[in-house]
Amino acid sequence: MSDWYMQPGHGVRFEWGPTGAQRLAPGVSCLVVVDVLSFTTSVTVAVESGTCVFPYPWRDETASAFAGQMAAELAVGRRAATTTSPWSLSPAALRRAPFTPRLVLPSPNGSAIAAAADGSTVVAGCLRNATALGRWLALHGYGTPAHPVAVIAAGERWPDGSLRPALEDLLGAGAIIAELQAQGVGPLSPEAAAARTCFERNPDVGRAVATCSSGLELAQGGFADDVAIASKVGDSKTVPVLIDRAFTRAGPHGTTG
Repeated sequence: MSDWYMQPGHGVRFEWGPTGAQRLAPGVSCLVVVDVLSFTTSVTVAVESGTCVFPYPWRDETASAFAGQMAAELAVGRRAATTTSPWSLSPAALRRAPFTPRLVLPSPNGSAIAAAADGSTVVAGCLRNATALGRWLALHGYGTPAHPVAVIAAGERWPDGSLRPALEDLLGAGAIIAELQAQGVGPLSPEAAAARTCFERNPDVGRAVATCSSGLELAQGGFADDVAIASKVGDSKTVPVLIDRAFTRAGPHGTTG
């Protein structure tokens, strides 16, 4: 079978959504999940406080059972948060919520992408940790033809379930790819280079995220604080790595802590 879709020969690759992740994962050493206005920004906020985050692909009764198995609290949807269930996919709500050492975070896109890794290293990336993540990847030898990395923009969904490419995820992926190139790794696939260019040619990333479709949806729903947190490029030094089913903060030399 032809492997044209795997962007062969390039150290840094880029694709969209769970299907893109499934296609590229067998040929890479590391998979970077990027879901700027939801999953991965929430993961960075939780992990930088010391919480281990378990991704889970469904927000139904099985999520509660899984949380019980993991001895973890269960996050709910943004609009379902209460005083008794204060953890949600809202980064601002996670900052306000009481500390919990273990949290199950249901997310169909983010979790599905993480699950596609098939033995590869999985990390959570966003605008907030793009600089730290790009440097961490380069430090650990990812992003070369021998150890390629695939940066996967999660995107959103239209009502019919089809993928809606989301500008904020393209910008987040581009920011990570730009830092990888600055660290001297590569070569970039044409897809990865296009994502990098989108980020580098955008004069005001924060404004772009705030005024794009996804940003307007959240702001109009009362979650403008989430957009503000997610838009701060390089605001976090936390690199969440998936280890033993949970995202945990990576140390400077690949250890957790």
